[in-house]
Amino acid sequence: MEQPRSLTIAAIGDIHEQWEAADADALLALKVDLALFVGDFGNEAVDIVRQVAAVPLPKAVILGNHDAHYSASRRGRKRCPYDREQEDRVAQQLSLLGDCHVGYGQLDLPRFHLSVVGGRPYSWGGPKWRNADFYLTHYGVSDFTSSADKIMAAVDRASCETLLFLGHNGPFGLGEQPHDPCGKDWQSPGGDYGDPDFAEAIAYARAQGRQIPLVTFGHMHHRLKTDPQRLRTRLVVDQLGTVYLNAANVPRIRDTAAGQQRSFFLISLTAGQIDCVRLVWVNPHGDRISEEVLFKRAATSLNLLA
Repeated sequence: MEQPRSLTIAAIGDIHEQWEAADADALLALKVDLALFVGDFGNEAVDIVRQVAAVPLPKAVILGNHDAHYSASRRGRKRCPYDREQEDRVAQQLSLLGDCHVGYGQLDLPRFHLSVVGGRPYSWGGPKWRNADFYLTHYGVSDFTSSADKIMAAVDRASCETLLFLGHNGPFGLGEQPHDPCGKDWQSPGGDYGDPDFAEAIAYARAQGRQIPLVTFGHMHHRLKTDPQRLRTRLVVDQLGTVYLNAANVPRIRDTAAGQQRSFFLISLTAGQIDCVRLVWVNPHGDRISEEVLFKRAATSLNLLA
């Protein structure tokens, strides 16, 4: 199949149980070609993941820290509201998603001439290696180095030269201020809480000559905990033209006097380049109520990384 003149990609996150049948209908009404879900569907919210898995569109998904809320840490396991010896809700989510879950993996989409590569699933972010027993048991990964190796192996397996990277948390290197895309905004604010293994894998793909138009992720919500009046920087572009998008617009569904509205990030991709990124709000019928242009390739003023 010939490459579409312009591909419309939707980035969605963090859902936190805000997903309904109307969301899938809206994606179809918006004529989305590919949906990217950045995780945190809820605290091991199997029913939400089941609905996402049934979305009738090509999609790539990565699970977030809340998607292993009762399984990844000792503290979470102590608070688990269900019998973990009788059911494994992490395994249930992975089974529902099948090949579209790209954590530590890749999804080849030759019809679109691109592959989606996933970063480390269930990431909390930050410079400390967390939930060591969970990662060792599930993935044979013991530290940032072996984690980066696993993501780089997915890069090697990807069949297309153009790669989209999908993470729950973003890569290290996008800034250390609380309002930066992966900046720490709790307790003593400040510090880059991006994933170093994710950054290493992206650099590896770039060194191979792969084209990387987009890296999208979530985890760090757009309203800061320490300064709710200030919004997090949603998007930056590096000097090579890669767009880094934090898609954690939380809450992503809002009630208004005119009725319920839901948000999606829409990304236009043409010939391996991002043309435009918009945050759109739609009604339950998929009609656009408002939109904010975050990036346009022809713009003269871009938020460029040094």
